[in-house]
Amino acid sequence: MSDAISAISGSSHLLGDDVDTDRIIAGKYTKTLDLGHLAEHLLEDYDPTLVGRIKSGDLLVAGENFGCGSSREQAPLAIKAAGVTCVLARSFARIFYRNAINIGLSVMEVPEHDIADGDEVSVNALAGSVTNETTGASYRATRLPAVMAEILAAGGLVPYLKNGGDYTVRE
Repeated sequence: MSDAISAISGSSHLLGDDVDTDRIIAGKYTKTLDLGHLAEHLLEDYDPTLVGRIKSGDLLVAGENFGCGSSREQAPLAIKAAGVTCVLARSFARIFYRNAINIGLSVMEVPEHDIADGDEVSVNALAGSVTNETTGASYRATRLPAVMAEILAAGGLVPYLKNGGDYTVRE
């Protein structure tokens, strides 16, 4: 499996509950295939200064129901294009969660955490472990099903399938 999902670390940017896809990337910006343009407007209605503070490799940390709203793929694409390597949340809207995996953005459900804005966090998506390097606290994440971990490790669904990945239903 890929080191890209087993060794993630960066600064946290804390978000609240029920951050919907319209707040992640407003609909007026979704008429483009320019990922840089999407990244420039990430979460601007939520916090207009946030995108300027995100450094490549950083993580978003949210509460309940992250990515609710529409099924638009531009939401996880904008997050990934902005340099965010992983989104941690207490829970995700299912369609956002799957869209993120399909485009190769690491997402982890961490039901119990006390990560604060600016904390340094390290993640092993394969093991389902999260460590707050600032406080030393450790958290368990919901582990990804094997096929989803394989898709994520390949960089998304398209690369997974191009490399001969098996996308049949597994018991």
